[in-house]
Amino acid sequence: MIKLVLYRVLWSVPLLWVVSLLTFVLISLVPGNAAQAILGGNASAAQMSALRGQLGLGQPLWTQYGHWLGRAIRGDLGTSLVTGQSVGSILGSRLTVSLTLIIGGTLVASAVGVLFGIWAATRGGALGRLVEVGAVVGLAVPNFWLGLVLIELFAVSVRIFPATGFVSFGQSPADWALSLVLPVVAIAAVGMTIIAVQTRDSMLEVLRRDFVRVLEANGIPRRSIVYRHVLRNAAIPVVTVIGITFVGLLGASVLVESVFALPGLGAELTTASAQHDIPVIQGAVLYFTLIVIVVNLLVDITYGLLNPRARVS
Repeated sequence: MIKLVLYRVLWSVPLLWVVSLLTFVLISLVPGNAAQAILGGNASAAQMSALRGQLGLGQPLWTQYGHWLGRAIRGDLGTSLVTGQSVGSILGSRLTVSLTLIIGGTLVASAVGVLFGIWAATRGGALGRLVEVGAVVGLAVPNFWLGLVLIELFAVSVRIFPATGFVSFGQSPADWALSLVLPVVAIAAVGMTIIAVQTRDSMLEVLRRDFVRVLEANGIPRRSIVYRHVLRNAAIPVVTVIGITFVGLLGASVLVESVFALPGLGAELTTASAQHDIPVIQGAVLYFTLIVIVVNLLVDITYGLLNPRARVS
């Protein structure tokens, strides 16, 4: 297990470098720059040239990237070209909001999806067909559209939850929970259906194995067989899907945060992209990449806990 963790950590270093390099190159190829975003379209060529020089945008691309990389290695992600604020301070507070939304969505999707998957596998019939229909509908409905529908139903028509905004936990735990209900449901919907289908299919495959019939013949209660033996053996593919769902919610959070006006990484990345604010974009992408690396590492560790044969000693 220790070798596995070290292996993943070592591989994360070149991965972070490649992602940062590709992000920088792709951003640089997009028409426009931060100077144009700051000055607007009415600025003179002299003003534009002066601001480009002040921001360091007149240097060759490899020089700009080299300066950014040198600071990033030392833990300094630079400053925003537009606001002049530290990228770390800009993204630090927003990281908490995004992680709260994504972790909450993953937990809801996992709990509901696994529960429905178990029911569909053990009871079948109409519930099994309902899971299949739900999977098709869940994949077809975009998260942001579902978010708009939820706002219309539960914030405008009924007025149970706030339509937009985020309240910190320290300010008011109750308002914090209320502000997260609709965005968490919107972001969890797709993952919920996928996890339910995977849980059902994995459970059905394990239920056909010989050891289940042996346990039943020995008089072991059905509930104990399902939750102590079958679910554990079916858990590895489900854990894989949960990990994929978490990573997928990183992308979904960008639109959901915009719909619900949440001050998260996704909303900041959207704003920075429109302003060509390269340091902020680089920092946000770096944060997203680190989250993916950590999630994949946790999934691998969970494999080892569920199946000793998967451990690397």
